[in-house]
Amino acid sequence: MSSTSPPTSCTSRLRRVTSNGESPYRAGSDSAAWTDSTRSARSSASVSRACSRSDRADASSGEVSDVVRLRMRRYEAKSGRSKMKPTKPLPYPDCWDSTEEYVEQLLEFATTSDTFQTLCGGVHILDFFTNEPGLFHTVIPHGWQAYLLQCEPIKFLDLLMRDDLDGSLEPQPPESLLQYIRDIRRFSLAREFHSKKEKLPKLTRMVSVGMKPKKMHEVSNFASYVDTLAEDIASEYRQNITHFVDFGSGQNYLGRALASSPYNKQIVAVEGREHNIIGAKELDVQAGISEKPKVIRNKKLWMQQLDSMLPEDQLDQRALKRAANPVKISGEYVPDFRPRRAFEPIYNPEDGKGFIRYVEGRLESGDLTDVIDQLENDPLAEEKGRGDPSLMAISIHSCGNLSHHGVRSLILNPRVYAVAIVGCCYNLMTEKLGPPTYKHPHMRPSLQALNGRVVRESERRDPQGFPMSDRLCSYKEVGVRLNITARMMACQAPRNWTEAESDAFFTRHFYRAVLQKMFLDKGVITKVHHHRDLANDDGSPQSPFNVSTNPVIIGSLRKSCYKSFGSYVRGAITKLTTNSDYHEYCDIIKEKMTDVTDEEIARYEEMYGPRKRELSAIWSLMAFSAMATESLIVTDRWLFLRQHSGLVQDCWVETVFDYRESPRNLVVVGVKRPTPLS
Repeated sequence: MSSTSPPTSCTSRLRRVTSNGESPYRAGSDSAAWTDSTRSARSSASVSRACSRSDRADASSGEVSDVVRLRMRRYEAKSGRSKMKPTKPLPYPDCWDSTEEYVEQLLEFATTSDTFQTLCGGVHILDFFTNEPGLFHTVIPHGWQAYLLQCEPIKFLDLLMRDDLDGSLEPQPPESLLQYIRDIRRFSLAREFHSKKEKLPKLTRMVSVGMKPKKMHEVSNFASYVDTLAEDIASEYRQNITHFVDFGSGQNYLGRALASSPYNKQIVAVEGREHNIIGAKELDVQAGISEKPKVIRNKKLWMQQLDSMLPEDQLDQRALKRAANPVKISGEYVPDFRPRRAFEPIYNPEDGKGFIRYVEGRLESGDLTDVIDQLENDPLAEEKGRGDPSLMAISIHSCGNLSHHGVRSLILNPRVYAVAIVGCCYNLMTEKLGPPTYKHPHMRPSLQALNGRVVRESERRDPQGFPMSDRLCSYKEVGVRLNITARMMACQAPRNWTEAESDAFFTRHFYRAVLQKMFLDKGVITKVHHHRDLANDDGSPQSPFNVSTNPVIIGSLRKSCYKSFGSYVRGAITKLTTNSDYHEYCDIIKEKMTDVTDEEIARYEEMYGPRKRELSAIWSLMAFSAMATESLIVTDRWLFLRQHSGLVQDCWVETVFDYRESPRNLVVVGVKRPTPLS
């Protein structure tokens, strides 16, 4: 297996810090994202040298000093340099001479490195033990295997993400492994974060109701970011943003913060789930953005109605007395007995105050025609006479294709003048180019789970799916594909893994891989050949990239199920045979698995238990490699905006959250060209 060599043009140089006072983007210096305090100090002291030995001056892990930041701010003020945009449109490491060089080398690496393609889409943890001698021995380079088997899992994670690769390492890793680690580090977008403001407006207690610390961090930082971005657009592009459209608003935590003081923005919250909107409106009342309706009722009639809802033997003396003397009402009077929660809250627009509109509906594209028509045809009283609405599409962690819709809205809607989209849940994105061909020998198609969705995802060829940009769609005439395994691994946060946490999910994955082997041996599932014409008729070993097994969705189990392998197997069988969500596959599980004995389960654990470290090593490599996969996904969204240069004036990517708090911390920003003055 091979991996792309570093470009010879990676030279040492010092870049200016961004206008918001952030430190320069440094290769592999994500030490701040490590949550284990004992390794945080170590990471700060020994940052990874991802590009070359000559980049050591750039790769300091310490933060930029306050003195340097002050000098840079003075420089920016004198030079008049834009405060809005970062110095680089993508936060790539400083070893690259230009954005174009980074993008081209990233695409070349992603499509030519056998190791990367194997670890990002070529293998799945379910098939770890379903073929002999197992995935570890068939897909991991032979020269790496001895080192990986003797290396403690947490030490290996240190090597991948924190150790100084040019320092003294004991034991010494193979040089080809070190080169692969350098490649992933230099192709991974930097994730360091420094707020644009030294002190953020504090969310009030009522606005932050229902938020966990992670959500509070996200909302407080992104609300401030969006507010600052809108101000900069008004000053630099002469375009005042009047409304903010939140794609997939959920409980509307972000919109509620922006509609409240000190921001007081006009919010359009677009959400597809009715119960989320109902919950959001209840929180609006608590935050003081809306009011509870005043319900005036005839008290005697109301009590009479409540009495009628109880069995007669449970009525007290007062209730019996009311029943004996019912209230008389005229035939024309119709009392309203609806509970208070059934009444819609009242939103009273005030000049200078924020306001929230809710739009229920599932967005299937970035077309906001219906939303814009509603704003133009039914404006608030204080909005009349102020001209056409100017929109910014925003979102914190819009799942799957919803992020694509948010980015596309800048191109599809004349009234949308800017977007700021933070994506997540890459596994929920669809695939635009279809299943892999023979030109993608290391990539599995996204298989249909036996108890999952009906349509194989990769065969949909969804025009709204990945990739978005023309460049990735047509790269080398076949395009860049990422199957669901690669996209799901991009949702991991390996820099945040502690020793205890990593051991826990290594154990869970080990249990699941051994259970898949049991399913195969028992006839619950069968092997799947992706390319029938490549199957061997003589029964000789198959390429691990051409054969896998049917996925079976199990999902999460009770904590007690993870105490032992036996508990896990019993818990999984119970869930698959009793949960209504799995009724389609219930019968075969009952037929093949309910008679499995404790002794049989113990034999499987005894057989595969010594190989748990093989699994932890591959899973660590997959999660580490997926950092470059996420960079590829984000770069694709930026390239999509850049290809529409006739409409888009500027576009960039930068961090908006602390990786330790929220690992999906990259925002894709696009700003439309200013409207010509009439």
